[in-house]
Amino acid sequence: MAPEQRREAILDAVIPLIFAHGPSVTSRQIAEAAGVGEGTLFRAFDDKDSIITAAVEKYFDPENFRERLRHIDRSQPLESKLFEIVRILRERFDGVVRLAGLVGDPRDHKQISHRRVYAEIIAEILEADAERITWPLERVAHMARMLAFASAIPAFNTCTEFSDDELTRMLLYGVIGQHPEEKS
Repeated sequence: MAPEQRREAILDAVIPLIFAHGPSVTSRQIAEAAGVGEGTLFRAFDDKDSIITAAVEKYFDPENFRERLRHIDRSQPLESKLFEIVRILRERFDGVVRLAGLVGDPRDHKQISHRRVYAEIIAEILEADAERITWPLERVAHMARMLAFASAIPAFNTCTEFSDDELTRMLLYGVIGQHPEEKS
């Protein structure tokens, strides 16, 4: 395995360990999860803290998340596209909130530009259904992010957890009106 591939394999192994053990995860646990020896860890990284820092930075990098959004099938019905958007957003925000709670949030002040990119991607996914949607597509994108983010914060959801389907229906029928089966 090439050094850069080995480094990436190590980083990919770290986040699930941080979720399971917090920042007290050991270098031995990291090495076992990555399928390498501890010596290999320290040839690729200076120390355990630099491994954790690099893994957290990789996790918070939005590009993989953006790619998942970009690969949503545009030919699906609006309901299915919104469900996928909500599911992917919730999964991302759940991980971000959990990880930030465990090790802090290393992101800088680029959040406004990140939000704009997400809004553009989601608006593009919904473009084919624009005539059915009564709000500007970028506003719908911000609403989807807001719902998904709020649902990822445990304090907001104690005893009132929403499923991806419920959030999708909340967003969808708040955007296009009453569900067709519920009309009188």
